[in-house]
Amino acid sequence: MINKMFDTSDFLKKALDGSSLRHAAISNNIANVNTPGYKRVTVEFENLLKDELEKNKLRLNTTNAKHIGGNLGNTPYSTIRTHNNIAVRRDGNSVNIDVEIAERAKNEIYYNAISRQISRQFDAINSVINEGGR
Repeated sequence: MINKMFDTSDFLKKALDGSSLRHAAISNNIANVNTPGYKRVTVEFENLLKDELEKNKLRLNTTNAKHIGGNLGNTPYSTIRTHNNIAVRRDGNSVNIDVEIAERAKNEIYYNAISRQISRQFDAINSVINEGGR
């Protein structure tokens, strides 16, 4: 059971890492909104996490009918993509500030939700440790 909790925590950490990388990319896009020739950068990770999770479901090891095991491994979970073929303005810049601000807000909501989930995960572990010590 404890392994499953840590596997979940590892998965959530990878989601936080991807969201953090996305935030950096969005911030860089916003910082370069007036840079001629700058090409917008995006970070994709949700589908990669989902695919890896689905693949691992097929390779789970079990020692008992009621136990579920598995490991997410060390596969990279983020893809950084530069949008070279799109230009929003004449100077070749492909950043649309309205899109970037909306994406930043969406990413912040996602990051906060994952942070709350991992916090609850650690609260549960802490509760088990504290209750077990009595």
